[in-house]
Amino acid sequence: MRVKTPRVVVTFYTTAEAMKTEQVCKANHLAGRLISAPRALSADCGIAWSGPVETREALEAALSAAGVETAGIFELVI
Repeated sequence: MRVKTPRVVVTFYTTAEAMKTEQVCKANHLAGRLISAPRALSADCGIAWSGPVETREALEAALSAAGVETAGIFELVI
């Protein structure tokens, strides 16, 4: 059984924003990956970004600078 850990989860209104986030994070060397949006969260496109909690501030700054529109940024244990 996989151990659940705290993660920062970003949800999106569109798939295009989710894909843009993947590019922004790769360019800024931010750890994480695209996942199916957790059931606890409602996301219009059904895709979310999951990364280590420690990267939250850098992630928010990078997404803001790139003009990525998010539906929300959350900290969850998944």
